[in-house]
Amino acid sequence: MTDLMAKWQGTERRKQKDSWVQLFQWLSLIGWSFFTLALVMSFYAAPEKDFGLTRYRGVETRDYWTSPLTDYLYYLLWLTAIFSFVSIVVSHFRTRRATDNKYYNLSLLLVICVTWVIYIAINAYW
Repeated sequence: MTDLMAKWQGTERRKQKDSWVQLFQWLSLIGWSFFTLALVMSFYAAPEKDFGLTRYRGVETRDYWTSPLTDYLYYLLWLTAIFSFVSIVVSHFRTRRATDNKYYNLSLLLVICVTWVIYIAINAYW
């Protein structure tokens, strides 16, 4: 990265961040916030673990996905995937220099959300 800066001889003409880049950063923050909320929601929606101690003590465990929470989780994950996809598209068109950030975390967030949606669809609905 510093090697690229050493080769570039021009002057920096950007005075502040572009409004599109700021929008991109807000979308990224909202997407990660939704993902964190989805993690918490999945804790309550997913089936409970059935350990030997719980069977021995006679504690009932839920072996199915909670339907209303699973639906909300499903929609929340799709919303997170949409936010990350829009952020990736905005980033692609608005960051043109080699020194600009690549934001690989959004690609990771998109892949995680889509695979999680597929996992929930396979295990909860079918």
